[in-house]
Amino acid sequence: MAKEMIAMLLAGGQGSRLYALTQKLAKPAVPFGGKYRIIDFPLSNCVNSGIDTVGILTQYQPLVLNEYIGNGQPWDLDRLHGGVHVLPPYQQASGSDWYKGTANAIYQNLSFIERYNPQYVIILSGDQICKQDYSDFLRFHKEKDAEFSVAVMEVPWEEASRFGLMVAGEDDRITEFQEKPKEPKSNLASMGIYIFNWDILKKYLIEDEADPNSENDFGNNIIPNLLRDGRRMYAYHFSGYWKDVGTISSLWEANMEVLDPEHSGINLFDENWKIYSRNSGMTGHRISADAVVEDSMITDGCRIDGHVKHSILFAGVQVEKGAEIEDAVIMGGTVIKEGAVVKHCIIAEGVVIGKNAVVGAMPDAGQGGVATVGSGVHIGDNVKVGPNAMIDSDVEGGEVQ
Repeated sequence: MAKEMIAMLLAGGQGSRLYALTQKLAKPAVPFGGKYRIIDFPLSNCVNSGIDTVGILTQYQPLVLNEYIGNGQPWDLDRLHGGVHVLPPYQQASGSDWYKGTANAIYQNLSFIERYNPQYVIILSGDQICKQDYSDFLRFHKEKDAEFSVAVMEVPWEEASRFGLMVAGEDDRITEFQEKPKEPKSNLASMGIYIFNWDILKKYLIEDEADPNSENDFGNNIIPNLLRDGRRMYAYHFSGYWKDVGTISSLWEANMEVLDPEHSGINLFDENWKIYSRNSGMTGHRISADAVVEDSMITDGCRIDGHVKHSILFAGVQVEKGAEIEDAVIMGGTVIKEGAVVKHCIIAEGVVIGKNAVVGAMPDAGQGGVATVGSGVHIGDNVKVGPNAMIDSDVEGGEVQ
């Protein structure tokens, strides 16, 4: 039984710019917005867009991610025909052959796609926070009679040179592609979300694999080859919420935007476009009489006796008496002891911050980084952690800048 469109979700990212947060975790498994992980967004978009077959290509530190996805039931993707499949790199007789690039990752799984014989394949990124209706994108692709379409977003001209840019005419037909150019000819940034006709995708992946000089990458190789051959390529304008959370500051910003759904465009409380996740099943949260909580998102199982302002607390966080939290992202199971001050930072899962310790600081006139503490780290009593610090091992005393 052929499928009209299936999704291939690239989730192998090491996320090296997230440092302490991704040492033991693939980037798509990084927690986000109180009770989600980054990968919940593309998976939920698939379900909400009527796509019931998803291949998830994993590579780096996949254990937490594989366990989290399981049989796909939380996203209604536990299907007999289709559903969600985790696709690690194939073990060759000579040992594991890692995915060499984004195109090679899909190439190694051509037989998976073949099984469903789809008309179209949508390629998604596992490390973006984005709410998008892929069925609208597919409708555009069909109307244009395209062989390849890419979702693009208008970015400010002064930032354009940071992106892969699509140069398109009045009819949205792509005439040129620029990868992070010094002199941008367009401000249409590629979101790394593509729809291919299956026969075209297959042909170009096979040709690319046969080229010994190729980096096996969609941006550097496949898209330029499609252009060279004059294929029918179109740019689909996306106007919703999209954020590549590849850096500490962008991950922090995206979490802060969750607190302001009216202005930021990311609404996790939208009943019409639910974001599904494998929830922890914890009890409700408890906020004591001594606690002060303002402008924050508090998730299941939190215990709050201190002050929390403009922050996101994931499930099971404990904030003891006299502790102060502001502008912070605190991931699941972390304990913040009595009198500690935690500001403008990201704290990973299972961290203990000791009594009267200070982590991070509010930026001074817009200056100052986001302090980061990696998972399972213990910060001792009275320790001071500066605003730019990146902590990935226990600190028992003194100051860390």
